[in-house]
Amino acid sequence: MLTVENIHKHYEGKPLLRGVSFEVGAGETVCLLGASGSGKSTLLRIIAGLEEAESGRVLWEGHDLRGVPVHERRFGLMFQDYALFPHRSVAQNVAFGLRMQNLPPAQIEQRVQEVLRRVNLNQFADRRVTDLSGGEQQRVALARALAPRPRLLMLDEPLGALDRALREELGQFLREVLHESGVPAIYVTHDQEEAFMIADRLILLHEGRVAQDGSPSRVVQQPASVWVARFLGLTNLLPGRVVNRQPLTVQTEIGVFCPVDCAEPPALNEAVTLLIRPGGLTGASADEQFNTFTAEVRDVIFRGEGYRLTLASGGHNLSFHVPQALPAGWQGRLAVQPEALWCLRQGEHNGDD
Repeated sequence: MLTVENIHKHYEGKPLLRGVSFEVGAGETVCLLGASGSGKSTLLRIIAGLEEAESGRVLWEGHDLRGVPVHERRFGLMFQDYALFPHRSVAQNVAFGLRMQNLPPAQIEQRVQEVLRRVNLNQFADRRVTDLSGGEQQRVALARALAPRPRLLMLDEPLGALDRALREELGQFLREVLHESGVPAIYVTHDQEEAFMIADRLILLHEGRVAQDGSPSRVVQQPASVWVARFLGLTNLLPGRVVNRQPLTVQTEIGVFCPVDCAEPPALNEAVTLLIRPGGLTGASADEQFNTFTAEVRDVIFRGEGYRLTLASGGHNLSFHVPQALPAGWQGRLAVQPEALWCLRQGEHNGDD
């Protein structure tokens, strides 16, 4: 198991990592997700031994790795540019790390064929990597990283250079290979959809801190802060105030919402932020007291399996995913399901500080 403990690092005189801690368990794929400049890649380089932290520790199975050189950590690395050797064949690229281990040629050849079969490239063993597509090169880089049987695999934006369709295809392939190999992995990306597709667990970094750590479903359903919600594209955020605690009831500028879920129950009259998830829109009946609001449809966009509605209500723009569209310009009363409501308390790191 990898343990990252209270890592601090400055860059150009400014704090880049501020007390980052987390663990990666056996066979687990953990995704470091955050905007550019949040410290993701620097953290990966510290774990790999390519950079030193100013304070904090990196441990493997409880043993401090301080002073352990990169090649002795037995961690595999895979970068966005793949760093393949253009003058060598696919098999020679995959064999590189094994040769550095001074393994017998027969053992190297057997392992190369094994990992090439795993990534469905065994028929390309003798081909030059410059003759391969971007997706095929990505699989060669993955095979090379897996060949030495690393204790941990680290991937830094490995799909960033590919187009959207190929990223989706190879992202699913990468997830399958990682799970089949059983190698724990740390995956760095700024792309949320990519992270959701590949990760067992997400660690969101914001301004050098862990903003939230949890499964993809938990992070989306229960964001820990306003920043997390906005970063994940959950923009239906309304300032409100708690007017009842049992059941939790929040009054906003567009209406009163109840019952509302919250990680920690707020106090009566406490100022909070109400999140309305984009999938909870319904029609409103005339006698409903809670969870209704008056709105005008500002925009309608077709999204393949449904529509995205942009609504204007009480000076706020709200976005919802619906199976059937309302026409632009429609005005009337709508409702949201209680399951779509989530309360965010205004803590120290709850905003964009």
